[in-house]
Amino acid sequence: MANAVDSIKHSLISKANTTIVTTTAIAGFLVVFTLVASISLISQLKYQNHIISAKKQAVSQLKKDISATNNLATSYQAFISTPQNILGGDPSGSGPRDGDNGKIVLDSLPSAYDFPALATSLEKLLTAGNVKIQSITGTDDEVAQSGAGSPSPQPVAIPFQVAVTGDYQSIQGVVTSLELSIRPIQVQSLDVTGDQGNLTLNISAQTFYQPAKTLQITTKVVK
Repeated sequence: MANAVDSIKHSLISKANTTIVTTTAIAGFLVVFTLVASISLISQLKYQNHIISAKKQAVSQLKKDISATNNLATSYQAFISTPQNILGGDPSGSGPRDGDNGKIVLDSLPSAYDFPALATSLEKLLTAGNVKIQSITGTDDEVAQSGAGSPSPQPVAIPFQVAVTGDYQSIQGVVTSLELSIRPIQVQSLDVTGDQGNLTLNISAQTFYQPAKTLQITTKVVK
């Protein structure tokens, strides 16, 4: 009888131990799971906060850019709508000093290395000075200079040489015309030969163009 009672007690103790172990294991699992889940949620919360902060910054910058764009468009419209351009000419005319201010600026510092256009401009300028053009030479480097856009573009020199003939007054007028040209022209050497009635003027000079400004649109990974 005593053995039966001991057996029952032993069985109850074993069952209780098993229950305790099981309960402890479940409790431990729940604690670990809770800790891991909490850490994951906290990490996710920080990540979402980073994303929200980055989005707010992007929206703020976008609003500033839109405002700056509108102001620039308004300023440009006022710049090209003046009754007289910056050279004192007619904005809607076709003379040497005519054209709106936007066109004048683009003509003075174009965004591409275009030597044929430069030669045409020089020919028009020199012809107006009543001289005979002997030659307009230079290097057509358009292919090598193409695709030279930059976020911070700088002026690039376009060298050229001009030879003309004429009387003293005409030759003097050519030099004055180059000084008053819309395009910036830097004379590097000037040589005059002949007599007062028939002079030959050789000029080595350079003008400039400035590559177009490029916009770099980038993406940012928020970590």
